[in-house]
Amino acid sequence: MQKRDVIVLGAGAAGLMCAIEAGKRGRSVLVLDHAARPAEKIRISGGGRCNFTNLHASPANYLGKNPRFCVSALKRYTQHDFIKLVDSYRIPWHEKTLGQLFCDNRSQDIIDMLLTELEKARAKLSLETKIISVSKQADGSFHLETSKGAYTCQSLVIATGGPSIPKMGATGFGYEVAKQFGLPVLAPRAALVPLTFSEQMKEKTKHLSGVSVDAVVTFGKTKFREGLLFTHRGLSGPSILQISSYWNEGEPIRVNLLPDGDVFSALKEARGKSPKQDVRTALTELLPKRLAQFLSEEEKLGGRLADHSDKAFRKIAALVHEWNVKPVGTEGYRTAEVTIGGVDTDALSSKTMESKDVPGLYFIGEVVDVTGHLGGFNFQWAWASGHAAGQFV
Repeated sequence: MQKRDVIVLGAGAAGLMCAIEAGKRGRSVLVLDHAARPAEKIRISGGGRCNFTNLHASPANYLGKNPRFCVSALKRYTQHDFIKLVDSYRIPWHEKTLGQLFCDNRSQDIIDMLLTELEKARAKLSLETKIISVSKQADGSFHLETSKGAYTCQSLVIATGGPSIPKMGATGFGYEVAKQFGLPVLAPRAALVPLTFSEQMKEKTKHLSGVSVDAVVTFGKTKFREGLLFTHRGLSGPSILQISSYWNEGEPIRVNLLPDGDVFSALKEARGKSPKQDVRTALTELLPKRLAQFLSEEEKLGGRLADHSDKAFRKIAALVHEWNVKPVGTEGYRTAEVTIGGVDTDALSSKTMESKDVPGLYFIGEVVDVTGHLGGFNFQWAWASGHAAGQFV
């Protein structure tokens, strides 16, 4: 039987950060993970360059049943704190759009930095270790049976993430532990994920696969302006991934396919200058050719501009600027970047991330019902929640 002060389940961003901080405090720390390599989500993120945080990260970029839960952790460990750590390792980085920060070279730079910090903190890492059972003893300690033997610890941290991207070994194990100890779990679902069309709609739009535009996508009172991409399954691109976290199945989204343009005015002006020009040709000066053709067919508009009234132009303008489309679902956990839902934050301390009813049991990162927007915000939550727990475990 091996004893540790702290055992962290999950060698991802949140788990490694927590272990580092706990180790700095002189705690004996062991990180266990069933995977063969640590931090797989870090490795694949950002196209292999790791979008490790966002310059604009704030509580406004997160959602969950209690969107204020994240405030304390995010204030105590900010994006600037993590950037300072990255800079101390002389890892070159750059800003892309909207404050997103990426490594110049590769994601492995961030992983290597964390593993070096882990070693400096004298915390240990055990990979390819399957957790067989977890229990709480009469003395308040936790007992773990694993494929590599039995362990006991005073503090147990669950940093196992959610079920998004199962091909990397992602599971709902953290939810099972929470339920075992009586913590409520809000039904998880895929987030930051492409939306899919019905078979009929897929048939109508199949020739649009690969077409991309800058768009404003709206659901309810929430809107995002970023790239939109048509796929053979439906819609993707940053704006769609963002809205997917808010979208309710069975309801439409509204899309402005030309946010900086005015289709009605443009067509009316074109009619005055070139009345014999075909409507579709005029539209291709505003939109990608295949998209212009699709929208023209939707409104059954063809022929010369001179043959169409202002009313017809208003109809096509409404379709471009307020295209109402009803997805039938998402691509699911297979391609979802994160998971919405998870351990109910009402059951946790926002200061320490500890269970209110089970002393010594902590939940951090994606397993908790805190989900960030696309663009480095979920990594910042991992760093911040891991850092918060690491001060108290």
